[in-house]
Amino acid sequence: MSLIKFAIADDHKIFRQGLVYALADDKELDLVGEADNGHALIDLVKKRMPDVILLDMKMPEMDGIETTKQIHTLYPEIKILMLTSYDNEHFILHLLELGANGYLLKNADPSEIKRAIHSVYTNDYYFNHLVSSTMLKTITRKNSESVKTKDAVKLSERELEVLKLICQEMTTSEIAGKIFLSSRTVEGIRTNLIEKIGVRNTAGLVIYAVKNGIIV
Repeated sequence: MSLIKFAIADDHKIFRQGLVYALADDKELDLVGEADNGHALIDLVKKRMPDVILLDMKMPEMDGIETTKQIHTLYPEIKILMLTSYDNEHFILHLLELGANGYLLKNADPSEIKRAIHSVYTNDYYFNHLVSSTMLKTITRKNSESVKTKDAVKLSERELEVLKLICQEMTTSEIAGKIFLSSRTVEGIRTNLIEKIGVRNTAGLVIYAVKNGIIV
């Protein structure tokens, strides 16, 4: 198995050092660099091209929100895992809609952070209880206020089938084996879904599926 290259962006050096130490025993992870602000991270990414970025939200010069926008625009293939102290539901959904692939609090156990890195690398997203409950509360509140979610897009039976399996955290190869298609075909359907629905990545597909009652 190839190593997962990851980078850390946080303006607190002691936190970065602690995180590096906590993840060091996972031999499938390869730390390729650290940055203390968004601009430094962009420079690092150009040189080292990590697969996954652990990104803080509050940083000097360029914060995590603007950094997420720029990374997703310049390098959409890189997975962004927010690691922050903010548990505000507005921030969580906003960052996921901007293109972040997952959202963790800084007090998360090292085992969950490792699991999240592997999940965003393999499945393109990681939604823990914090994210799931936030989405549920937001959707419940909108329904109680009689506010409609984004108009549902007309999806074919095959597209719905693939979307539901994506939401079960199945990989492209696992989906292909389950519905007897090639991995290339499944990946094509995934790409078409992203374009058709108008989201940024797989995390956006899951949010769409929850908001429109495709999964519960």
